[in-house]
Amino acid sequence: MSAESAARSGEQWSIEANGHRAVLAEVGGTLRAYSVDGVELLDGFGTDEISPGSAGQILAPWPNRIRDGKYRFEGEEYQLALTEPARHNAIHGLVNWASWRLAEQSADAVTLEYALPAQVGYPWSLVLRTRWSVSAGGLKCEQEVVNNSEANAPWGYSVHPYLRLPGVTVDDTVLQVPAKSRILADNRLLPIGAAKIAGTEFDYSEPRRIGNAVLDTTFGDIDFDADGITAVTLADPNSGRQIVVWADEKFRYWQVYSGDTLNGERFRRSVAVEPMTCPPDSFRTGRDLIVLEPGKTWNTSWGIRA
Repeated sequence: MSAESAARSGEQWSIEANGHRAVLAEVGGTLRAYSVDGVELLDGFGTDEISPGSAGQILAPWPNRIRDGKYRFEGEEYQLALTEPARHNAIHGLVNWASWRLAEQSADAVTLEYALPAQVGYPWSLVLRTRWSVSAGGLKCEQEVVNNSEANAPWGYSVHPYLRLPGVTVDDTVLQVPAKSRILADNRLLPIGAAKIAGTEFDYSEPRRIGNAVLDTTFGDIDFDADGITAVTLADPNSGRQIVVWADEKFRYWQVYSGDTLNGERFRRSVAVEPMTCPPDSFRTGRDLIVLEPGKTWNTSWGIRA
């Protein structure tokens, strides 16, 4: 376990156990690195870098995008800052560039906390606590949020890890997504409908190579096992080595992104696998939007196995 200062991503906390090592950063409470037996599985970033392409970030109180940053909740209209100005959207929530504080730490686990203040466009006060831990079973993230306001608050949650198998290109990566449909999107990457995917180019219900597919796709109608767990798998077609991203029953969607709009060396270098509680634009549509009651606590968990 160690802490060190860094110019751009803030203080760093590393946790280790059974050959698994993860590094968390103060800025955004971000998962900056994750390795198993010295092999990096997360396409993270350096301590002196700003998180590229939202790498490793927590996306809350909404994931993905809100059209025009404008929404209505319980009879009131709200306007968020347009943090994706080129597409005139509000993107990825309000906590991914904030400074998180250390709440608890041990050799194999660290808990980071951020108090989200009420503000223009989102006038609710929330406290987020994220416990990161590593073990022989992999990396686990346990997320808790408390509504400290006197009114109901709209809520959605996601995370944004980029993953890559050593020596395997995105084209050669074998992908499996337990889904039956996908969200159709316009040129602003906002939902305009849904479609079944059986037998189409987006059908990854059985493992197959990504090939030259360009993915920035929200998958829905996802499957869960008997324990209420859903999982997306990335595999090496030659060695059979796998990376599995799993999530509990609170997550209803998977976003898979093949990195085609990233610049330089990060272009199609890794695959972002993002469990989401709700689809894009849910603050406007209300689809699978979570309503946090005053004083109530909401929690969930997800993780990575290799």
